Formats: sequence, C-alpha cells, structure tokens
Amino acid sequence: MGFTIGSSRSIRDIRPGSRRRGRASESTAVAEFTGLWGWDVVPGARAGGGGCSCGRRGCRAPGAHPLEFAPEVRAGATLDEVTDAWGEFPGAAVMLPVGRAFDVIEVAEPAGRRALVRLERMGLPVGPVTATPDGRAHFLVAPGAAAELPALLYRMGWDDPASLDLRGLGPGRHITAPPSDRGGLGPVRWLRSPALDSATKPPAARLLLGTLAYVAHRSRD
Repeated sequence: MGFTIGSSRSIRDIRPGSRRRGRASESTAVAEFTGLWGWDVVPGARAGGGGCSCGRRGCRAPGAHPLEFAPEVRAGATLDEVTDAWGEFPGAAVMLPVGRAFDVIEVAEPAGRRALVRLERMGLPVGPVTATPDGRAHFLVAPGAAAELPALLYRMGWDDPASLDLRGLGPGRHITAPPSDRGGLGPVRWLRSPALDSATKPPAARLLLGTLAYVAHRSRD
C-alpha cells in the first residue's frame, strides 16, 4: 500500500512538541513518521495472553515482528491516510523497516545512554535513538552502516564486534517504534526524539562508532 501527500490535514500540525501532553496514538505516531521524517511504517504483531496476534501457533517472536498480511504505509502518507490505513489493523504495533531511510546500531541500553551523553557533549551529530524494554538502545544512522560495521570497527582497532555487544541492523530487519509495546515487555521509548535535521538525514555511522565502541568496551570491563 502506498500513499502520497495530498490530505487537507497537515502533518506539520503534529510536530513532536505539540503532542507530548499525553501518549500519542499509533496512527498519530505513524503519520509523523511518514509525513515528517519520510519513513515507511509496517503494522506489527502484539503479544498477549501467552500468544501472538499474528495467529501462528508457536510464533518464534510474539509481538516482535511485522504482520505479514498487512500492507506497508509508505513515506509521504498524511494523517488522514494513515488513520484510514491503521484502522484496518487496530492495535497493531508500529514497526519501521531498516535499511531504507536508516540502518541501526544496537548496543546495551546503559552503554547507549552513556555514549549519547558523550556524543552530545562533543557536539557530534546524533540521530534518533530508542530504548527497548529488553534493555537495548537503537541508534539510527545512515543506510549502509550494518554492512560496513565490521570493516569500520576493524579500522578503528576493534577486531571483534561481538565482544563489544555492538550490532548493526540492516535491510530485512524491523525495529519497533515508540509508543508501541515490544514482545509484551513494555513500550519502546525515545532516548533522543527525531528532529528534522537528523531524522531525514541520519548521521554516518563512522561519526558515532568510535564513541559507541569505546563506551561499550568500558561497560563490559
């Protein structure tokens, strides 16, 4: 499913600062992602009652995967279009496909929080960052980072990315976006909310990787 901009309701009317008084609905969050940040969005499964809303018995990732029968909402969709589309899948989790507008560098949340403080103090460009309920931090970076990660780390003197508990997520992967629940464990949260300068053009991984690797290494000592 694809959508184009053309609704009478402007996405600019739902900038982050204008909707923080209460928890945003999924459709409002999706409209912001598609209309402001240029991200595709996929309806995702929810976990509950010991199972998964996908309906598969023995689902291997309950509440943590896209609904395979639900069409994507494409970048550029407006609030009216998103509301109509999301109404077909009430209660769906908001999931973002990785490898299109951004890749993801994943690290343990405590290390991610410390690295974020360092990066901001140094004035380095940082894109959106989320924290998952299972204790991981996701740094959104420019596409291609996942494939380049081992080589980038090697050039920085890190021989074994696995020893850092640092992973790159690229094409074919999906992350759960705020305010949705992931895996029945609780909601995903923003550690650093999207902004126009960083969400539409996330930073190159190499600008963040040295600090992320250093903090991740120190966190494991």
